[in-house]
Amino acid sequence: MNPLSPQETPQDKYVVPGLERGLRVLCEVGQAQGAMNAPELARRLGVPRTTVFRLLATLERMGFIHRADNGRDYSLGMAVLRLGFEYLASLELTQLGAPLLERVRNEFNLSCHLVVRDGADIVYVAKAAANTPLASSVNVGTRLPAHATVLGRVLMADMSLEALRELYPQGTLPVVNAFTPRSVEQLHALLVQDRRRPYLLHEGFFESGISTLAAPVREQGGAIAAALGVAMPAVPLEAGRLERLARSVCESAAELSSLLNYRGQDAAYGLDEKLNGMVA
Repeated sequence: MNPLSPQETPQDKYVVPGLERGLRVLCEVGQAQGAMNAPELARRLGVPRTTVFRLLATLERMGFIHRADNGRDYSLGMAVLRLGFEYLASLELTQLGAPLLERVRNEFNLSCHLVVRDGADIVYVAKAAANTPLASSVNVGTRLPAHATVLGRVLMADMSLEALRELYPQGTLPVVNAFTPRSVEQLHALLVQDRRRPYLLHEGFFESGISTLAAPVREQGGAIAAALGVAMPAVPLEAGRLERLARSVCESAAELSSLLNYRGQDAAYGLDEKLNGMVA
């Protein structure tokens, strides 16, 4: 067996050169001021242009690289942003939010979730499951259509009509049930109403027999970063218990917002005055 050279380590034999080159392409494009072309990448990496073109084609197919309209220049694609966002969601947001989800779950024995938006979908990133036969069946990683869920409406509440049209360029929306908005305009009208509320509560908006109560989590700057909500059987709640649940969800969302350096108005502000008539 050949001895290792002075520059090699025992781990070097496990390195995949093609993967290493692909990651170096991403690093170079990410560090560039603006877009880069293949010849410049080949020069910087010290590899043949044909190799760079193959790497770029692979990364473009996976969404990590975006090719400009001129066909020559490349920039980072949305998959890089999504990967980075999911990484942050899996660490700071979920680590900070987990104790708050558990607190709500323990107090009311209801499944509590933390959800983020990825394009037109919501993604469950954390869950505290209730110990009941009717515990929520959704798992971390589950995706659902944002426009057809209460949690999605919370996440999209601040979006303008123009932003919604960019998200749904077809104009019409897939119908899940009778509650689902059929068009971007109908969805926007719902969101305008939602903005006035400290939380949303709806029975059967996505799934018959299930009610969801949710409030927004905001990050530094005020953007909605996540939605914190509980799922429960669609049965009437005693008014006092509903008020306590709504306050707990709103205060937990506000606390998580504070941990994310949001310094705006308390999410639970005006809760007593707005409690009645909150079913959307």
